[in-house]
This record gives sequence, structure tokens and C-alpha cells, in this order.
Amino acid sequence: MGKWLTQAWIDDVKRLGSEMPERHGMSASLLYIISDTPVGDIYYSWIVQDGRLVDASLGDYSNPDVTLTISMEEAKAMAAGKLDAASAFMQGQIGVEGDLNKLMSLLPLTASQEYLELERQLASITDFDI
Repeated sequence: MGKWLTQAWIDDVKRLGSEMPERHGMSASLLYIISDTPVGDIYYSWIVQDGRLVDASLGDYSNPDVTLTISMEEAKAMAAGKLDAASAFMQGQIGVEGDLNKLMSLLPLTASQEYLELERQLASITDFDI
């Protein structure tokens, strides 16, 4: 079981994300900044190519298409499947910088059954204690 926001968790994300079906045109590099954690801000990135996660890593990422900033509690709720990413974005719970068109192109992906199943599987094997 991977502890949330650690390399073990990133490894689980990469494994499950690589199994997503191809969705042409749904591509972006995303930098996530998780704020308000006990250890300060935590950075991680996801690289999505045609609907599949092709890479993920901890740490800063230079020149992402989109940078998303979210509090630890809201990020944990999203990762646990208790908060919908599209809803959080629309309600202003996520700070966004960068190419909004690329981000918007990914929203249908986050509503797909495959993505929701990926979230469920990932949440079931994640230890969310920080």
C-alpha cells in the first residue's frame, strides 16, 4: 500500500494510469501543488498523452502546461474519490495557472467510467495518513 504523496503512491498512479484507454487529443503536462500539508507544499506532476498517464513524478516540473494548486484536505478528498475534480475546479477549490484549453480538454476524461474506476482502485490501495 502506497502512502499518499510518496514515491510508492506515484508508482501506483503510474501503473494504474498507464492502463487507461487511449483518448485522442486528451494530452497535457500537469504540475500539482498540494498546500497546507504538515511538511509544507508538496509538488508532483502527471504527463497525460492521449488519455493515458505516461509519466508521474514527485517534485517540481519545469514548464507544465497547467499548474494546479489545492489544499491538502481537498486534494485528499479528490484522491479518495469523495470530491469530483471537475466540480472542485468549477467551484474554485483548485487554483489554476497555464493553458486552460488543455485543462478543459481533460475534463471529459475525469468523468469517464475508466477514470472513476482508476480513482477507486488507487484509493483502495493508498494510505492517506500524512
